[in-house]
Amino acid sequence: MNYILILQIIYVLITILVVLRVIYDTRNFSKTLAYILLVVFVPIFGIFFYFSFGVNYRKRKIYSKKIIQDVALLKQVEQKLLQYHKGILQSDLVAPQHTNLVNFLAKAGQSTLTANNKVELLANGEHKFPVLLEALEKAEKHIHIQYYIYEDDFTGQQVAEVLKRKAQEGVEVRFMYDDFGSHSLGKSFKQGLEEAGVHIAPFYEIIWYAFANRINYRNHRKIVIIDGDTSFVGGINVSDRYRNDAHAKDALFWRDTHLKIKGTASFFYQYSFISDWNFCSGQPITQPQSYFLSPQLDTNYQEDVVQMASSGPDSDMPVIYFALIEAISAAQKCIYITSPYFIPGDSLMDALVIAAQKGIEVKILVPGKSDSKMVNLAAHSYYTELLKYGVEIYLYQKGFVHAKTLCIDNDLAIVGSANMDYRSFDLNFEANAMVYSRKLNIELKALFFEDLENASLISPEEWLGRSKFAHLIEKCFRLLSPFL
Repeated sequence: MNYILILQIIYVLITILVVLRVIYDTRNFSKTLAYILLVVFVPIFGIFFYFSFGVNYRKRKIYSKKIIQDVALLKQVEQKLLQYHKGILQSDLVAPQHTNLVNFLAKAGQSTLTANNKVELLANGEHKFPVLLEALEKAEKHIHIQYYIYEDDFTGQQVAEVLKRKAQEGVEVRFMYDDFGSHSLGKSFKQGLEEAGVHIAPFYEIIWYAFANRINYRNHRKIVIIDGDTSFVGGINVSDRYRNDAHAKDALFWRDTHLKIKGTASFFYQYSFISDWNFCSGQPITQPQSYFLSPQLDTNYQEDVVQMASSGPDSDMPVIYFALIEAISAAQKCIYITSPYFIPGDSLMDALVIAAQKGIEVKILVPGKSDSKMVNLAAHSYYTELLKYGVEIYLYQKGFVHAKTLCIDNDLAIVGSANMDYRSFDLNFEANAMVYSRKLNIELKALFFEDLENASLISPEEWLGRSKFAHLIEKCFRLLSPFL
């Protein structure tokens, strides 16, 4: 009995220490409360779960981006880009209401404005993959490719064959994949790339003894950089499931969005890739100068103006989350959002409610049927709150909508890898493109309204009039939002 009492006292002391650590270490109040309740009311498992998924690695930084600080030449380029940034701001290419957003990303995200880019909107995999393959075929110096999900299917083999051939032609090819998202890649596939001369690296390789940490901080970016001046960014991974043609994986229609960017903005996606590569590959790029084209900083500013927003455990703050709040807060006419997972958090919810109350048109497109029941139920509780204040929510019916896009007013279009949920905002490595362009805004807006033709508008009366039990269940799952 004495041993049992001693063990109980030890466990209580451990629980108190863990609770104190949660309070000290967790920035978000909702997450703090959720972890405390879990630690206190779910013995042993709650403590294990917190140390597996709840430790704030943003404060500890999994790695720091150092390549610009370590290379004098790139430091000089950074100074030139900053002057270029100021010149673009003084032009009329960026609407005045976005100045705070632009300056925030330049300071917190270390990403300045770039002009004279050519941005192409790519809707769905059947549109993206031919464009990507064509661009890869034209590579002369190097190819850097990074995906969260890469599968060894028809599409994966198509891309791999080009990578092998270009490597054998003398083009430097680096292939980085997330070790969790691309877990299905077999040894033979990787070996085939390596034998052809492709350099391969899994991001944050999952090792059993480090499983708890590494399962939670995944690289969700989908980036390709070719010869330093052409880049791809967005939500489409490399898999047959992302296309809707003869090579589609199944009958489910998959709606997704990507961008091809040719111009100075590729500098920042290159920087992001090399930082990730140097962290995970074991074959660091020690002389990165040659991978950065000397930016053509033509002061005759032309569209498209692009700024990269990236965040993850390598950044001091949730840059993408704060950027979205600022973009929504600055809106004057309309806000159109597409997201496959919608768990926005309190601050973003407040920004949307305030916008709707100001008379700004707010429309949100989400899947009619999510691939996660728990996420879907948690998201429903947010719908309830937004519908009360006049936000229009549409459920996509044609298939699964996986695009992560925002249209703000008539001059800002956002496309990237970040979902509107805690995981993308706080845990994953993500990359978005902020495009200050009327042309792209018009194209993305047209695509949004085309999607609405295949969606059903939620009736506020019917939704809010559902049973109290249904609302209660959804609110209970909302408590789990920080873990989803």
